[in-house]
Formats: sequence, structure tokens, C-alpha cells
Amino acid sequence: MAMESPFKADILKGKVALLTGGGSGIGYEISYQLGKHGASIVIMGRRRNVLDSAVDSLRSHGIHAVGLEGDVRKREDAIRVLESTIKHFGRLDILVNAAAGNFLVAAEDLTTNGFRTVIDIDSVGTFTMCHEALKYLKKGGPGKHPSNGGTIINISVTMHYTATWYQIHVSSAKAAVDSITRSLALEWGTDYDIRVNGIAPGPIKDTAGVSKLLPQEIISKAREAQPLYKFGEKWDIAMAALYLASDAGKYVNGTTLVVDGGQWLSSPRDLPKEAVKQLSRAVESRSRAVGVPKSKL
Repeated sequence: MAMESPFKADILKGKVALLTGGGSGIGYEISYQLGKHGASIVIMGRRRNVLDSAVDSLRSHGIHAVGLEGDVRKREDAIRVLESTIKHFGRLDILVNAAAGNFLVAAEDLTTNGFRTVIDIDSVGTFTMCHEALKYLKKGGPGKHPSNGGTIINISVTMHYTATWYQIHVSSAKAAVDSITRSLALEWGTDYDIRVNGIAPGPIKDTAGVSKLLPQEIISKAREAQPLYKFGEKWDIAMAALYLASDAGKYVNGTTLVVDGGQWLSSPRDLPKEAVKQLSRAVESRSRAVGVPKSKL
């Protein structure tokens, strides 16, 4: 069971958030938490049934929410959804790019079209949504103060920090997303007071990413190699989004916040801790025996 939010319930009061991929998984949890903390929510997605179900659920929690059909790969869809957002709520303060494509495939078996599809959704789609949202997010845009702009959050991954098996398309696409995050933070942070940040989740339970990409045998092996291997919760990612979207993150710009419990840094332990202690004691006593001179200051 997820913990209660440590944030005040009204920290996003009066704000409007548009989320791509906000109808399911991590995207839905971010929609829910932004809504629970005062924001009005617009979800953009390709599947009407998923949108309807998500919107019904958000409204049942007292959240102002609408669902708009659209494909992030189509500029005309991005334009239409943004215009509808302004018609519904009069402003846009937060854009969350969570729409993503993914499947496991060996590089040699991946077609150019398969590679391009993921690049189109993740990288080009993220850029398109940011590009078309600029006039609404910039300082002095609809419903915004002349000195304050909105904020953008791009959902990334950690797999391209090193390399991940059978994920060349996603690693490439998300590396581009991280670069988009930094470039827009520099340009739009300077010119329009728009903060642009990312979140790179680790393995999060009860998501398609885990069920599709991490078969049970892989999880078991990971746990053998890393006894501390554990799943995060969708709540963890939503709390990171709340921090970045709220005034708590007002001085954070151009960063991708890794929320993975430190897992991307981890590797199997070569020696038990006790063995390391014995080894270092042995080295120490050998050093003393041969009279290693102390370093000169």
C-alpha cells in the first residue's frame, strides 16, 4: 500500500496539467497525484476506452479531468489537444510527456521501422508536444504571470547510462529525450522561464514495463545477483513529479531525476565484506613487515 503524500493537498491549486500516456501505469499515477494536489488534469492518449476509464477514475476522486484522443506522433493532434486544453481550462502550467513505446528485441532482429517507431513516439513525440505547448507554457502565456512560465517533465529511463540488453531502440530514444530536456531547459529556461526536467524510473511494480520487459526468470536472477533488488512503486515516481512540478522544485532545471533506489549503479558483489576486511588486514601486516616508508608530506 502506497504511503500518504508528504505534500500539502493544495500545492498545485489552480494549475492545469496535460499528460501524454497519462491514462495507465506510471502516467496515470502522476495524473492522479497531480490532481489530488489541486491540479486540473487533461490526459492525451490513443485509446478511447483507456482514456474514459482513467477520467472516470480521476473524477471519482473529485479531480477535474478530461480525456482527449490524440497521437503524439502527429503534430496536428498535438495542436488540437493543446487548443482543447485551453478551451476547457483556460491555461496550461504542467506538461508531462509519459507516452512511450517499448518491446524486447535483439539489435540484429530489430527492423528500421521498429527502431523508428520508438524514436517517433518517445523522442519526436516529446519534442512535438513541447514545441506546440511553448506558447501556452511561456511566461505571460494564457493565464500566466508575465514573469513566470510553466514546467515540463519528461519521463525517461536509466538503461542508456550504461547499456541494456535488447533495448537499443528505447535506449537511443530516451538518450535523445534526456538531451531534449537539457537543451530546452537552457533555451526556454533562459528565454521563457519554463523549467524542463526529467524523471528516470527504475523497475516499478504493476506496470506494463515490468510485466512486458522483465520476465519472472530475469527478476529471479537479478535478485540472486543483487540481494537488495526491489521494485519501486508508481507512487515514488508521482512524488518526484509533484516535487518537480511544485514550488519545491523552483530552482531545479535541466536535470533528470533518477528514482530507482540506486539500482543502475549496482553490480554483483565480488567478495563478501568479511573477506575484504581479512584481505586488507593481510595487506597491512605485509606492508609493516617490509617496512614501507611513510609518504613524505
